[in-house]
Amino acid sequence: MNTVYAVGIGPGGRAFFTDEAVHVLQAADVIAGYTVYIDLVKDYFPDKEMFSTPMMKEIERCRWAIETAREGKNVAMVCSGDAGVYGMAGLLFELADQYGDVNIEVVAGVTAANSGAAVLGAPIGHDFCLISLSDLLTPWDVIEKRLRCAAEADFAVCLYNPKSKKRADYLEKACNIMMEFKSPDTICGWVRNIGREGQEYKIVKLSDLGDEPIDMFTTVFVGSKTTRVIGERMVTPRGYEKHEDHYFRGNDGR
Repeated sequence: MNTVYAVGIGPGGRAFFTDEAVHVLQAADVIAGYTVYIDLVKDYFPDKEMFSTPMMKEIERCRWAIETAREGKNVAMVCSGDAGVYGMAGLLFELADQYGDVNIEVVAGVTAANSGAAVLGAPIGHDFCLISLSDLLTPWDVIEKRLRCAAEADFAVCLYNPKSKKRADYLEKACNIMMEFKSPDTICGWVRNIGREGQEYKIVKLSDLGDEPIDMFTTVFVGSKTTRVIGERMVTPRGYEKHEDHYFRGNDGR
């Protein structure tokens, strides 16, 4: 059966490609994706046919990939991070179901929650959730409810799409919502341009997070009640110390 591969490329740097992703992209006849993502991979696969569309053309892009696969070509659809986390995998499955003769295979990638967390330390070492602040596809009242529920349950929270020119105040609004249940002193962090040139990060308090210079290339982490700074890293403990005091105090319990 004809196949479209939904390939996660992580932050986009070659070091973040999995071996499986490299194998699939090398074997592809054509690589498709959002313009920015094609720019990230084209130098690594210079002999490949490339197809790209801008933002808001996701359905067109996925239909093209499916129809091209039906013509007998091996198609790889690249997505930043993981193709199944706010990526094209779900849409490809939905559209392919309308054709019936195209198979979708997902190649896992390193999503921003993982790669960004590694830069900060271990901010999602315990229960956490991902929430996108983009209301292009999800109504803001739904996003607001999810933020409030996550904060009340004391999840560590990873925020995608935290701020844009059209949504300049969304992160500040999100912080205010979470501070209904979380302390203003909750440890937070952000990472910009993860794994790319110009990568930078900072650890701040929740009360100051809304004023930080954050954009769409930034992933934001909001801690739980147990999150703290160890050295210069943001850490959310799993809780091992509650059961293994001797490990932290020494075998004699001191």
